[in-house]
Amino acid sequence: MKTLALIPARGGSRRLPGKNVRPFLGRPLVQWSVRFAQELGVFDRVLVSTDDEAIAQCAREAGGEVPYLRPAELASDTATSSSVAADALRREQAAGRGYDWVALLQPTSPLRDPTRWHAALAVARQGACDAVVGVSPVRDHPQHVFRMGADGALLPWADAGGLHQRTQDLPPAVRVNGSLYLVRADVLLSHDTFFPQATHGIVCDQKWEDVDIDTEADWVVAEALGRHYGRTG
Repeated sequence: MKTLALIPARGGSRRLPGKNVRPFLGRPLVQWSVRFAQELGVFDRVLVSTDDEAIAQCAREAGGEVPYLRPAELASDTATSSSVAADALRREQAAGRGYDWVALLQPTSPLRDPTRWHAALAVARQGACDAVVGVSPVRDHPQHVFRMGADGALLPWADAGGLHQRTQDLPPAVRVNGSLYLVRADVLLSHDTFFPQATHGIVCDQKWEDVDIDTEADWVVAEALGRHYGRTG
């Protein structure tokens, strides 16, 4: 099972300028994903897709491969991770390198547990799904969430009956946490998504696994969780 590890790291972050080269717990953010992918020891190639030379150099210093800079149209605010991954796959195919699966490691999720990835790869090898993603238990169950009407009235988001049930009596609810994406290469190219119909979830139930850095507040919380749980690696 040949697998390409892809780390997407563009340079144009609006809310956290320069975040991919900013030191996170003493190491540039992008290097956390590069080193994790290398140390996991299961990927055939660890590729970094970026439009920024400073990020590229930072990634190379950690051992990541950056054979090209991403085109501007794939580095905009509207460019999707699936389109970036498809671009990388096509470039690899043009160079004579084919893969069965693509693993996406977002730099914004620097705190990962290797056992989750081994579990995901085991599921992939069984051949019963087209994608595997990391999920975390939700803090607020969807059955206990409201939307607001135009007049300020609270309206149940889902079935109103769920409001009268305890969280522990409701079916478990999870959300995608951003730390793990694994998809069949041919499915990604044909469907342009990391969430095809046959997608399996790997539960990541530790608080530090739920880190997804998008704002300054996220950064502060992520570093605090990393220190508290000894994930300073």
